[in-house]
Amino acid sequence: MMLFFLEEMSLMDRISDLPDTLLLRVLSLLPSAKDVVATMVLSKRWEFLWLSVPRLVFDDQDIVEFGKFSRFVDRYLIVNDAPEIETLHFKLSRRYAAQDIIVWMRAANNFTVDEMIIEIDSSSCASPVILPKFLYTECTMLVTLNLNSVILADFSSPMFFPSLKTLSLLSVRYPDEEFASSLLSYCHVLESLEVEKCRDDNVTLFTVRVPSLKRLVLHTSENRDRDDSDGFVINAPCLEYFNIIDHKGGFFKRLYLCLSTSKDLYPDDTLVHRLVHLTLCTCDTEWLNLLVSMLRDSPSLRALKLEQYHGLPAHHLRAYWNEPSSVPVCLLSSLETLEWVNYEGTEEEKEVVGFMFRNGSCLKKVTISSKSNDCNKKLEMIKELTWSIRCSPTCQLAFD
Repeated sequence: MMLFFLEEMSLMDRISDLPDTLLLRVLSLLPSAKDVVATMVLSKRWEFLWLSVPRLVFDDQDIVEFGKFSRFVDRYLIVNDAPEIETLHFKLSRRYAAQDIIVWMRAANNFTVDEMIIEIDSSSCASPVILPKFLYTECTMLVTLNLNSVILADFSSPMFFPSLKTLSLLSVRYPDEEFASSLLSYCHVLESLEVEKCRDDNVTLFTVRVPSLKRLVLHTSENRDRDDSDGFVINAPCLEYFNIIDHKGGFFKRLYLCLSTSKDLYPDDTLVHRLVHLTLCTCDTEWLNLLVSMLRDSPSLRALKLEQYHGLPAHHLRAYWNEPSSVPVCLLSSLETLEWVNYEGTEEEKEVVGFMFRNGSCLKKVTISSKSNDCNKKLEMIKELTWSIRCSPTCQLAFD
């Protein structure tokens, strides 16, 4: 036993001989700030190292009484003398005073903080936590924000999230639908978003319009009541990962898709069968195959927009049109409008329009806008489109 103790002490001495920078990196790997503080009793060498740890995790589960946890955080932030804090991470799962988090955020402003992470989960509380308005405007260092079962208070002033890259909104209650959309519009560098719609969240159609977004996860809680107007609107041209968790069947009503920025992101056919509005980018050589797949799997589609949203590469390959062996249900029973922006009049494009005209039983209006500045070429396009055979007797053609 004595030999084992001596060996353990020898190992501790060897660790203590390491330089401060390496020891601080080791302390940064500990689960929480409480564990970091506990190392001060190891030896004289460790007595003050905890004051300079560059990664701090404050977890309210470490200290049973929240009042004691709050005082612990207050004191730690006061005495901390790290020249730079790489990560400041708060994990809050119990009721807290809004003033507490305001004090902590203002204390953090005294440091150089590279990344701030705030996780607030009040799902185990008797009533949801109301998020302090301070969080909307003054947390400029906030990089990750995870919210679960909280209430977002109405706020008339502009929000400010200049550094926020990861956002999770699970069972969050919003003031209204417009607020939810506005919140995302202030996240200019957001890359990862997770949204769970829940009962009484005050949002019917959740709009995700984030140009910088790369990862998106959408799901609905099992206890949520839904009607035909319920769903998501997605406009995220840089999306690289897309996942859907839905306990009650497909819920897409509006969708924007671009293959050039969203490789292999074709949604499951069970999730688009209620799709009503589809915007499809025509900048990728495979867009025609995507179009056929979407028409086939969207029997309720009423509005289709084709647009070259992104520029084409200098030596891009031509897209090839393979006419479907059977006419998609939406063309026979629901599609009412077709809009084509930046129409060029290529053979493939003329074949697509011709197919739509010949089989679109419910088409009411087809709007074509050309990117060409050649008046003669435009006139030729108009003649070809005007003389196309149309299945729907009420279909009107508008050419811009």
